[in-house]
This record gives sequence, C-alpha cells and structure tokens, in this order.
Amino acid sequence: MKRSLMAALLCAMGSQQALATVLDGRILRQSGSGAFVKLDTTTPFDVGADNFNTDNLYAFDEDQNITLDAPIRVDIGGEGGEIPAGMVVASHYVFFDSYNGIHYGYVDFDAPILGVAALPASMDATDFLANTSVNYISTDLRGLEPGDYVWIEEEDPFRLWVYWAGSSPGDYIRVFTSQSPAAMM
Repeated sequence: MKRSLMAALLCAMGSQQALATVLDGRILRQSGSGAFVKLDTTTPFDVGADNFNTDNLYAFDEDQNITLDAPIRVDIGGEGGEIPAGMVVASHYVFFDSYNGIHYGYVDFDAPILGVAALPASMDATDFLANTSVNYISTDLRGLEPGDYVWIEEEDPFRLWVYWAGSSPGDYIRVFTSQSPAAMM
C-alpha cells in the first residue's frame, strides 16, 4: 500500500514538474508558416545572430524563482520601470528570428508578468538571470527592432502579446514573471 501510494505521489510530482513556466503560445496572423515552439534548455543551443531563420515564435525558460538583490530596469511594465529588490522573479526568453516574416500572437505564462526587457541595455543588465545551457550570441543586437511591439494584456497579466516583423537580426526580449508555481515543484 505504501509503495503504491509513494509511486502515485512520485508520478503526480513528475507530471506537475512537466508543467512549464512558459505554458503555451500561438501565432494568430503571420506572413509566413511558423508555429509556437517552446525550446528545451536541457539541450544546449545558440540563440542570436540569425541562426534560427524560421517563421516560428520561440520561447524558453531561464532561471526561475530568484530573489532580486537589487532592482532591475524593465522597458515595459514594472513599478516606474523597475522590478524592486526583494521580489521573487522567474525569467523567460521570447524571440522571433526570421528572414522577413511578420507575427501577431501571444505567449502564456504560469505567473503574472511583472515586466519586459526589450532593449539591449536592459537585456544586458539582466543576463545574470539566464542560467541555462543556452549560448547567447550577438547580444549587442538583442531587443526589439524599430516598429515592433510587445505588451502585457491588461485583462490577463499572464499573457504577453507580440506584433513584430523578422529581419536581421530578429527580435529578442526577456520576460519577467512573478514566482513560478510550476518551477517550485
């Protein structure tokens, strides 16, 4: 009896851990033929420098549930453009690396979005929250290209909307959510 209870408990915990902090996403309109793809960071890969060149909308989880020692600047959201020290945050990377596609879509998270780093300076300053096997290349070209937009849905703070056009080098942003329930499992 104890053994089957323990097996059921471990199975339930394993299935909860399979829940992701990036839950899902979708492209609603596009000029290409892409899909939403959540990348697995347990397998190393490079991001940046036009190395994907697809019409897909990508997202992956970076470091999770980190208590900030100091405030971090964000370009979208935050309290006065900052997420204050002492907050517990989860970090995620969202990007579009296409030759010339256009996306309108969204990415859903398991916790409310606190803010978004969308410019090279704010992304550089928050690289300490990456902590994955991902190799970030051409970091000086990260951020949103002119004319591209991302926003947090007012009625659903778990959803980030994107409207962007891909060209070289693409669009790369870092999304900060509050403490991730899935990552705590």
